[in-house]
Amino acid sequence: MRILAALLAALFVYMAVGYITGYAPNIKWRTTRRTGEMSKRQLWLIQAGLNVSPARFWLVSEFLGLVTLGVTSGISQTFWVALPPAVVATFMPYWFYERRRLQRLSAVKSAWPDGLRHLVGAVRSGMSLPLALEDLSVNGPTAIQEALERYPTLARVFGVPAALEAVRDELADPTTDRVVEVLLVAYERGGAIVPEILADLGDTTTRDLRTLEEIKSESLEQRLSARIVFAVPWFVLLMMTAREGPYREFYRTGGGTIVIIVGAILSLLGWWIVSRLGRQPAEERVFGATVEAVGR
Repeated sequence: MRILAALLAALFVYMAVGYITGYAPNIKWRTTRRTGEMSKRQLWLIQAGLNVSPARFWLVSEFLGLVTLGVTSGISQTFWVALPPAVVATFMPYWFYERRRLQRLSAVKSAWPDGLRHLVGAVRSGMSLPLALEDLSVNGPTAIQEALERYPTLARVFGVPAALEAVRDELADPTTDRVVEVLLVAYERGGAIVPEILADLGDTTTRDLRTLEEIKSESLEQRLSARIVFAVPWFVLLMMTAREGPYREFYRTGGGTIVIIVGAILSLLGWWIVSRLGRQPAEERVFGATVEAVGR
């Protein structure tokens, strides 16, 4: 307390002298983001298919962790044994919806070649590109329909370029970035060159997606092994302490607590190492930051 009081007193004197002498520190508080600008956290939730605020999402996650802590504490009668499952339960909604978000974005990526062929056919049949895009939002692949759900309304209110840019920002995906930029170029140029541009883009996107699928398939086994190796020891520990006996008594002691803490640190470290080794190289976005995680 004395150290804290001394630090606060020193800070007060520093600020007072600064204002008296005219050399006050220039402190700039971070202001709220511009109106209409969406945070990465909210964008993450939208991409995952959730219409809630980040604060509510984490509040529900923490409630789930507390419930799990109560249940596992009742089973093992040992707080430190119950704590790791509770932490895992807290982050389970995030992992679940992160997987769902990636699946939704992956579905959009995989659907773009078919969507572009749909556009080529519509344009060659005599439709303008804006009308072809509206038709794609209604009759195209399901994933593309969901991605372009707001496009017709936005295009009528703000124009085609602004509507396409809104779609690009909501998906926040490098593949969609390329598609949208080519669509913008095709919209600006117009004419007979549009079908050729779209056909070339469809071929390029198909090749890129095939390469990404090969990389993902090769790393699947490694990711599954990492998750299983992390979860099994804690499940076994919980079962071992579910009944009265030497195991429960040991993990109630200080030595047992140290074993659990060290084991948790080593488990997280091993999971982190394996995840880093199996991480796929993420393609950087040119037109904005890639949404990777949702924070508080």
